[in-house]
Amino acid sequence: MREVVLDTETTGLNPMLGDRIVEIGCIELINHVPTDAHFHRFVNPERLMPAEAAAVHGLTDDFLATQPCFADVVEDLLDFIKDSPLVIHNAGFDIGFLNAEFARLRLPSLGMSRTIDTLALARQKYPGAQASLDALCRRFGVDNSARTKHGALLDAELLADVYLELVGGRQPEMALSAETSLTVAIEQAPRPIRPPRPHAASPQELARHAAMLELLINPLWRMLARA
Repeated sequence: MREVVLDTETTGLNPMLGDRIVEIGCIELINHVPTDAHFHRFVNPERLMPAEAAAVHGLTDDFLATQPCFADVVEDLLDFIKDSPLVIHNAGFDIGFLNAEFARLRLPSLGMSRTIDTLALARQKYPGAQASLDALCRRFGVDNSARTKHGALLDAELLADVYLELVGGRQPEMALSAETSLTVAIEQAPRPIRPPRPHAASPQELARHAAMLELLINPLWRMLARA
């Protein structure tokens, strides 16, 4: 089962007010476990970066001006995610930004039905508890010490570990491979050969059987003996 963990960084909180994507990070999962395959791009938002957003992820106008526009990376992004379910923390936020970018390019939008929202999963599993990515990392013992600022690829990597815990822990990593053999050779101890047991009726048993037959009318035993 293939899934893709996805995260974005943006210039702000509302794509309808002109905020744009500045970074995209994706991690491939097979049976909930990360593989080595990933997708990572910085994106020129074609607008200035607000100071409050730069403080969150540390991406500056000068750096982003040297990066490709979304139109230049969208084909690679779609080729990576394919039709796989998308694991996203607060899926409505990232899908809203992606669909705003797709709309500018007149591309089909992504449906929320293909997303797995880890924020909703965490709130359902731990009602009333903090459900931010940092809080979930603390809950599950996921090392997020490198997360001094938000980054799409790093956050996707952390979310992949958190998602694995949310869906049941690290049992998938313990799954046996197809090449694992469970055949066990059992050595049987030699059995002594015992003589056959006597099964013939004793004279006393034969006499009692004959007496019983005298009490019966046309007993089956005598009919079989005459046949």
